[in-house]
Amino acid sequence: MKASTTLTNNLQAVLVDLIELHLQGKQAHWNVVGKNFRDMHLQLDEIIDDARLFADQLAERMRALHAVPDGRSEAVAKGTSLGKFPAGLVSTQDTVSMVVGMLEAAVKTMRAVHDQVDEEDPTTADILHGFIEKLEQYAWMVDAENMSPTAKVVKPKS
Repeated sequence: MKASTTLTNNLQAVLVDLIELHLQGKQAHWNVVGKNFRDMHLQLDEIIDDARLFADQLAERMRALHAVPDGRSEAVAKGTSLGKFPAGLVSTQDTVSMVVGMLEAAVKTMRAVHDQVDEEDPTTADILHGFIEKLEQYAWMVDAENMSPTAKVVKPKS
């Protein structure tokens, strides 16, 4: 099978978001400070590793479909839907919010192209399903860092 221009463009949009997720995740990893630093630092490593793996899997799938992936910095900067991560030290609380935003932006791109990808190549759509599932799980887990419990703990009577 040879990818159409539409399929190639859709996969390229996902690819640049995954590359940017990896790069911005590293920026966050290096510069996060504050409460729960270590947990956030380690959690970012997991996200970064998967984003990099997903980008590689997608680029190799593109090549299998005779499409040419473009992971150059200029292509990533021009094509990503992720907002910019700030320079300097960033609190864990702000990092949580920004990382959740990055994850949600990457998933939004995947969901936006999914139906067109599925029409032309269900196998590649299945790959996107796996990416979406994992990135949404990360978004939920990272977001939980800033959440407050809603349940009231009732202590048993002595």
